[in-house]
Amino acid sequence: MNFLLSLSKRIDGISEWIGRWVAWLVLFSVLISAGNATMRKAFNMSSNGFLEIQWYLFAAVFLLAAGYTLMRQEHVRIDVVSGRFSKRTQIWIDIIGICVFLLPFTFMIIKLAMPLVINAYITQEVSSNAGGLIRWPVFALLPAGMLLLAMQAVSELIKRIAFLQGLVPDPSKKQGSKTPEQEFAEFLLQKEVAAREAAQIGAQK
Repeated sequence: MNFLLSLSKRIDGISEWIGRWVAWLVLFSVLISAGNATMRKAFNMSSNGFLEIQWYLFAAVFLLAAGYTLMRQEHVRIDVVSGRFSKRTQIWIDIIGICVFLLPFTFMIIKLAMPLVINAYITQEVSSNAGGLIRWPVFALLPAGMLLLAMQAVSELIKRIAFLQGLVPDPSKKQGSKTPEQEFAEFLLQKEVAAREAAQIGAQK
């Protein structure tokens, strides 16, 4: 079980790293959208490529962060029924849901999507819109996102089995009560404090 818990920890680390980096794509999407709108209004210039890259970035955020969202227990849960049961029963419901629904779903999507990705890559399929982008990268986001979600599902399964054995705390609790905005504000504050300390050290030298 120690090996499985170590594997779960590694998967969580991967999901955490990907989730935090993918979050920056939201900013890039906003900047591209604002730039495209400015060019269209001010200079009557636009491109379908700018519109499509926004769709690509949204797809990347939605799909690649699916595993991270599952790890943070932020997926929508309907607890009207399961909330009435004991914690062990709720964990068993999670285990059954992961094994019977989530993992088969991710594997099926990967199986169905891969031929489309391969065909788009071989044919170098391009959007039918004028100035559109090549399509295989955005097609590849679907199996990639499902693979990351499946990996995190395995991690969640391990943690729930370990919980039933009394080895780990409740894995179904959300990891912290802070919102993403609060975490980002704290991150910026930490950077500002570090910069001030570095400036003070430099001034003393």
